[in-house]
Amino acid sequence: MASFGDFLPPLLLLATVFSRPALCYINPPTSRPQQNVAESSAYRNYIVLVEPLPSDAGEDAHRRWHESFLPSLRADESIQPRLLHSYTEVFNGFTARLTKPELDSVAKKPGFIRAFPDRILQLMTTHTPAFLGLRNGTGLWSDAGFGKGVIIGLLDTGIHATHPSFDDHGIPPPPSRWKGSCKAARCNNKLIGAKSFAGDDSGDKDGHGTHTSSTAAGNFIPGAYHGIGTGTAAGIAPGAHIAMYKVCADDCEESAILAGLDEAIKDGVDVLSLSFGPYKGTSFDQDLVAIGALSAVSKGIVVVCAGGNDGPILGSITNDAPWLLTVAAGSVDRSFDAEVRLGNGKSIHGEALTQEANPSSKSYPLLFSEARRHCEYDHDNSIVGKILVCEAIVSYSPKSEVQGLIGAGAAGVVFFNDKTSGYTTLLQDYNSSVVQVTAADGAILTSYAASPGRRFVASLAYNNTLLGIHPAPVVSSFSSRGPSSNVPGILKPDILAPGLNILAAWPPNTDSESGPFNIISGTSMATPHISGVAALIKSVHPSWSPAAIKSAILTTSDMVNSTGGPILDQQHRKASAYDTGAGHVNAARAADPGLVYDLGTADYAGYICCLLGDNGLATIVRNSSLTCAMLPKVKDVQLNYPTITVPMTSMPFTVNRTVTNVGPATSSYMAKVDAPKTLVVRVFPETLTFSKAGEKKTFSVTVSSHGVGKEELVEGSLRWVSEKHVVRSPIVASAGAAGHSCTLAAFPVSVP
Repeated sequence: MASFGDFLPPLLLLATVFSRPALCYINPPTSRPQQNVAESSAYRNYIVLVEPLPSDAGEDAHRRWHESFLPSLRADESIQPRLLHSYTEVFNGFTARLTKPELDSVAKKPGFIRAFPDRILQLMTTHTPAFLGLRNGTGLWSDAGFGKGVIIGLLDTGIHATHPSFDDHGIPPPPSRWKGSCKAARCNNKLIGAKSFAGDDSGDKDGHGTHTSSTAAGNFIPGAYHGIGTGTAAGIAPGAHIAMYKVCADDCEESAILAGLDEAIKDGVDVLSLSFGPYKGTSFDQDLVAIGALSAVSKGIVVVCAGGNDGPILGSITNDAPWLLTVAAGSVDRSFDAEVRLGNGKSIHGEALTQEANPSSKSYPLLFSEARRHCEYDHDNSIVGKILVCEAIVSYSPKSEVQGLIGAGAAGVVFFNDKTSGYTTLLQDYNSSVVQVTAADGAILTSYAASPGRRFVASLAYNNTLLGIHPAPVVSSFSSRGPSSNVPGILKPDILAPGLNILAAWPPNTDSESGPFNIISGTSMATPHISGVAALIKSVHPSWSPAAIKSAILTTSDMVNSTGGPILDQQHRKASAYDTGAGHVNAARAADPGLVYDLGTADYAGYICCLLGDNGLATIVRNSSLTCAMLPKVKDVQLNYPTITVPMTSMPFTVNRTVTNVGPATSSYMAKVDAPKTLVVRVFPETLTFSKAGEKKTFSVTVSSHGVGKEELVEGSLRWVSEKHVVRSPIVASAGAAGHSCTLAAFPVSVP
């Protein structure tokens, strides 16, 4: 196996598709006109939840139970299956083809609970693991055996099974608890599962699933090549097993996603990586993927989800359920460097995926037209022999348009970001003389090119791949932001991970001409990074709950960038907690957090009771042994979450938290609070002393804010510090964090 000393430079794996948005959210529902006769007889797919059979009933019995709800075939009806999917793990129910009158009839049958129309979701879419602190032969990679023995399941567009990233060199057989099967062009000890619930096979015609799979757990590939650099490619958990559940073909149907999720739970995966989610603001009792994910979490499966690509708008976060690990996207410290060398002797550094080995040093006139700001030149002869300066549309422009400009005689194109994108440059492989620059550099360049009365020239130069670029990480403009409208008392997103311009495996015969690797961006790409980190932790601590693994990732994260300063956003302003969550993942520290904040199904059930009552509990948790009458109602701010969010108020507001000792048996932690003068934070007790592993200690945090003004949020942090560990929790005081009301147990309002 190659050592990281051989990386020239090292490459890693992640993704975002430029030919279409690399997102995954449910499209907003549209209002429906009054139904006419034709519509009433039209078939539509419905997801139907029903009462479960006894726990010892087999799958055949469940299927017969589900079929009993369906109408008989009419004489004039085509012979197509009515029952499309039967679910037993995510919940008890099925997807069926029904007309509206037939659904009304199904709803009247005993055992019926609720029905949902099937919806379409859209996909959200390398520098080395060293950026996350992973190095061969040492630290977490060594301790975790690169993730060996852990199974990462991905719900995505399929997988190109014969890609070298999925070779099983050095990978042992899967653990005996694995119950799944593999239907792919090549199945081995790396790719142990491949099933399709969308399309005819598990292959990947889109590329997204191959990219995310190799990011999470691609094997080492010495000599990987992407035109602008060579090195060794590897996923975050290169020793882990992969199981792909193809749930997206032309579309990502919710019913297929649920079928894949149901199958993954049965098969025995340890981590689930989901790069899609609901339309923002979808309540949890309407979000079937979140409901199914809670079933997975209750069985010990870590579920990692993309936060969405609707940033930088506040409140755009998706996949915000407390039991999900929600991921935001940032940059890495790598640049595919290219220069625009101006005639005045100055240079503007940008990036280019197409890099000429021996570019001409010849200078060409620069052309910038405010009237044709987005390069709307068509076949204008004025562009011949000139370098065009244009603003990119939503940070990128279609490759075909650029190639048309070059074909019409332009000497090159320099795209600059729009103001919203700022310093977030979404790279595209134009296969042409193109350089992409930031909005700030675009302002310099357009001012130079548009100055009257003089002839301004420039040349393009290419500097290959540069590492150690500062500052890094920077939050990407597209990454969805908090606060969550569903859980205003919980900080979402949870964590920031690399998601901008990620290099990973790519299948042939797609719309990319990049060969075996491709560079794309999105929270889709950030998600498998965290899935891989979760797999490494699971390998070291197989008995840890999903909440404990989430806690370990969050409390060991970084709140500073590569320069030692605060993490910045796409405008190079200090990023807020709504941008980053707890901070940027630090994989090297995540498996040894010292203390964890744990949560179980009963805790989530108490929260659901507070939020939605018995109806919500029956829909989401579906555990007949749990009722709201027997459960304490837990407000979101009081969940035992590793981040602390409180209302912004001058009155003291107290939350309780419980930590579990997973570090040295005998240890003592001192509370250290970092907060601005506008935030008064008291912790009681100020010292936590442990005498054994697994011991739990409860503490309270009381927060009040003064002289805040019009700020949306005020941030601080609580650090529990011992000789060997620092356990950090962000403290966020937010105007909207009061959230939903419910009957709460009494909590102290002040501390000594």
